[in-house]
Amino acid sequence: MIRSMTAFASETGRAEQTAWVLEMRGVNAKGLDIRLRLPERLMPQEQAIRAKIAKAFSRGNIGVTLRLEDDATASPVQLDEHVLESYILAAIRVRTMAKNKGLKLSEASAPDYLGIRGVMRSDTDNGPLPEAEIMQSLDTAIAGFSAMRASEGAALDGVLRQQLAQIADLTAEAAQLADARRDQVATNLKANLTRIMDNVDGADPDRVAQELALLAVKADVSEEIDRLTAHVAAARALLDADGPVGRKLDFLMQEFNREANTLCSKSGSPELTRVGLDLKALIDQMREQVQNVE
Repeated sequence: MIRSMTAFASETGRAEQTAWVLEMRGVNAKGLDIRLRLPERLMPQEQAIRAKIAKAFSRGNIGVTLRLEDDATASPVQLDEHVLESYILAAIRVRTMAKNKGLKLSEASAPDYLGIRGVMRSDTDNGPLPEAEIMQSLDTAIAGFSAMRASEGAALDGVLRQQLAQIADLTAEAAQLADARRDQVATNLKANLTRIMDNVDGADPDRVAQELALLAVKADVSEEIDRLTAHVAAARALLDADGPVGRKLDFLMQEFNREANTLCSKSGSPELTRVGLDLKALIDQMREQVQNVE
C-alpha cells in the first residue's frame, strides 16, 4: 500500500531532572530532506538521529524538533557571572570600535544580556542527558509518524484508484467515439486524397506519398487510446506494488498528459475533443495527489 509524505507525530518524556517534547512534521519533497532542531547537548547524536529517520523513510521533507523543558524539581536558575562578564567586555570593545568609526550604538539593557544563551543556567544545564530515553522517544515518534503516513496513504490510494477508474471510462468513451467517426475519417481522407491527386502535376511522387501518410496518421488516435489504456494498467500495478512508488507514478502522469494532449490535437471532432479535455483536467487533478505519494 502506498504511503503519504504528509504526517505529524509528537512524543513527550521525562527522566531524572530532564523533560522533553519531540515533534516530527512531514511534507512532500522530491527526495529525503531531514531537518533537525536539537539542543546543543544532543548535537553529538545528530548523525544517529538522521540514520534512524533515513532508515524508516525514503522521501519527504521531515522536520524534527526536540525541546528540553524546565522541570519543576530542577534547581532555580543562576547567573553565570563569568559568561556575563565576557559578553559585557565584548560589548564595550564593539562600542569603542564603533565610536572610533563615528558610529553611535544603542545601549544594551540588563534583559538583553540575560537573554543571551549561557548567561542564566540551572544546575541541570551541565548535567548528563538521558540520551537512551530520548532516543527511545524518537523511535516511538518514528513509529507513529510512519503509521500516520500509512493512514494518509490509504486515503490517497482510494482517491487515486477512483481517478484511474474515471480515466479508464473516458478512454473507453474516446475509443467508442473514434470508432464511430471511422467512416467520416475515411470520407475526409478520400476527399483530401482527391484534392492532392488533382494537384500532383509536376509534384514529387515521394512527397505526395509522405503527405498522404501524414494525413492518415493525423486522423488515427488508436495508438493514443492504446497507450492510455496501458498507462491505467501500469498505474494500478504500481498502487498494488510494495515500497515507494511516488517517483514512478509522477513520471507516469507525465505520460498520461502527453497522450491526452495528442488525443486533443488529433481529435477532429468536438465530442472527442471534449473527452480529451476532460482527460487532461482529471490527469492534472490526479497528478496533484501523486505529488504527495512517497
